Parts: sequence; structure tokens; C-alpha cells
Amino acid sequence: MAEAEAELGLLECRVCFERYGPGGQRRPRNLPCGHVLCRGCVRALGGPEGRRLECPFCRRACGSAETSDCLPLLQLLEELGPSAGLRGSGGGEVAPAPAGLGLRLSLGGWGSLVNPTGVAACRRSGRLAVAHDGKKRIHVFGPGGSCLQRFGERGDAGNDIKYPLDVTVTPDGHVVVADGGDRSVKAFDFEGRGVLAVREGFCLPWGLDATPEGEVILTDAEAGALYRLTADFKTGKLKKCQMIRSRLVSPRGVAVSQTSGAVVVIEHLKAQGPNDGSTRVKIFSAEMDLIGQMDSFGLNLVFPAKMYTTAVAFDKEGRVVVTDVRSQAVVCLGKPKEFPIFNPLISHGLSYPVGLTYMANDSLVVLDSGDHSVKIYSST
Repeated sequence: MAEAEAELGLLECRVCFERYGPGGQRRPRNLPCGHVLCRGCVRALGGPEGRRLECPFCRRACGSAETSDCLPLLQLLEELGPSAGLRGSGGGEVAPAPAGLGLRLSLGGWGSLVNPTGVAACRRSGRLAVAHDGKKRIHVFGPGGSCLQRFGERGDAGNDIKYPLDVTVTPDGHVVVADGGDRSVKAFDFEGRGVLAVREGFCLPWGLDATPEGEVILTDAEAGALYRLTADFKTGKLKKCQMIRSRLVSPRGVAVSQTSGAVVVIEHLKAQGPNDGSTRVKIFSAEMDLIGQMDSFGLNLVFPAKMYTTAVAFDKEGRVVVTDVRSQAVVCLGKPKEFPIFNPLISHGLSYPVGLTYMANDSLVVLDSGDHSVKIYSST
């Protein structure tokens, strides 16, 4: 089942479900938003006059001329040989899964999740909280994949969430959401009851992660700052909101090491052109001293393709793990002292990975916005 899903996710267009090929209508094309369609679907969505088309996954508009060849897929098709684009969904082999990791469970999908933006795991109960743009903004899955709760409907007094950008779960079992709609941070219990809303002059709260002590580390993308929130979520009282780092460049994704307390932040650098955006990964000690950083250019020294990082996490050994939407992969960059190495953990089966977390049993959870799903990988 895992191999079949990985093959479907990598070698088939998610609109027409036809196999990609090296040329003609089946040639894979990148949209500016990062999603991939075959050339035939790009032309069909653009209409007979080639007018602007709308991405069927994220609804971003673009022109047909703004699309480009998906080089990683074309290179893979070349490696697999001329028959790769012709095999049916039940036959043949694709590149093997990375050693030690296998897809165990896939949750959600279009209709269940809508353009998801963040995922977090409760280490105590095994539940997963997913932030998305559906009617009820938070979707809670049980350890076995069942839907346990949905909450955060816009306009619902007491648990209103306007536009969630990220989510985390505290050690005591509270769901904390960065709400870009009203520039706040909101906390709920797992039943969906709002317990706290923090509005401390944030410009655009974006990414967040909980520390082992129950504090929340938050990025403010517009202010270029990093905050530490200390609160008693059971009583709904904010104790302290402290800026712990400033002069960052559009910081978004953030993660805290459960062992060392180190903090890793993803900065999104200004683009010189429409397709020139890049990212930089910065690692700070628990005392917020800068101990390492790497941008897309530096990573080119160990990996020949330009990476665009959208999510970050620490594994149980304290290694930095990131998603890369350009290569549709999950990559380990190593521990802060050896940073960066380049070790691909998942190199196929993903469309547009935007979220990343680890569960207590060391399963790796990837949020794939491309097909609106949560994919759980575990050691095989």
C-alpha cells in the first residue's frame, strides 16, 4: 500500500491521474505556487485562449507562461527509463523508499482537510492537531487516524479562528494556534474550548512550537522577531510574553529541541524575481546564541539543487529535519554541531510538504498541502 501511494503521488498528475512522461501533454510542469500538473492540464485549465489559470490545489492564479518544467520529476523519469511514464498504477517499481522509513498511514484528503498549514502531535495521547482552511479550522485525529474533534469555526464566539498559520500542542494537552487573521495566539483544550487569546502587539504571528516546560516559542514574520510565551493554560492566564530575538528576516517555521532546548528558525529571504525566493535556516542555543546557519546557496555545496524550506523539526536525537518543496522531500541536516549534512529521509510520494512533527513513538508526521493530507512514516 505504501509503495502504491508513493508511486501515485510522484508519477501521476493529481488532476487527470495520467502518468507523467518526458514530453507532449504528459510533461510535468511547475506552477509558481509549487504545485505540479501535466502540460495537458495546464492548457486545459487555461482555456483555449491560454488565459490565466487557477491552481486546483491552492487557488493561486497564474499565467500559462509562468509555468516551468519540473526538473526533479523529469530527471527521475530519465533514471527510471522510457517505460516509467507508461506503467499502470498496479505494475512496475518506483525508486525504493529511504532505508528505515515507510509510509504507515495517510489521513485527511480533499474535503476532510482544506489547504492545511500546520500539524502538531500530543506526545502524551498520540493525537494530531491539524490547522487548515476548512469550516472548522482545527481537525484532531486519534492515534489510529479517526477524527476525534473539529473546532475553530470562524465567527463562533469563544473558539473563533480566522486564519490559522500554524499549530502546536503543549505538554499538558492544550492546542495553541497562530491566527494570522486577527494577529493573535489562541489556546484551546482538545474539546475545542477556548482558554486564552494573546494579543501583545503582534504584527503577523506565524510559526510556533512548545518547549518541554510548556512555554511557546513564536515567530512574528512581519516584525522579524521571536517571542517566548509563558502561560497557565489551565486557568487561561498569560504570565509573560517576551521578545527573545529580533532583526530576523521574515521568520516563519520554528522548532524547539526536546533534549537541548535549541531553537531552529526558517527565514524567508526577499526575492529578486518572481521565482528567486530563498530560505535560510538559523539555529540558536537555548540561551538564544546563534550557533549555526545555512541558506540556499550554502546548501548547494552539499546538495546540487536549490532548496526552499517550509517546515522544520528536531528528531529525538536532536537532529534538524526540514521539508523542501522544490524537491518535494524531507531532509535531515544533522545536529547543530555538524550542521549541515544532507541526508534525504523521504524523497518521493510528497506533493507540497508544509508541516513536520515527530510523535512520541518517533513516527515522522508530514503535512502535505498538495493533496491535503497527513502522512505518517515509521521505521520499517
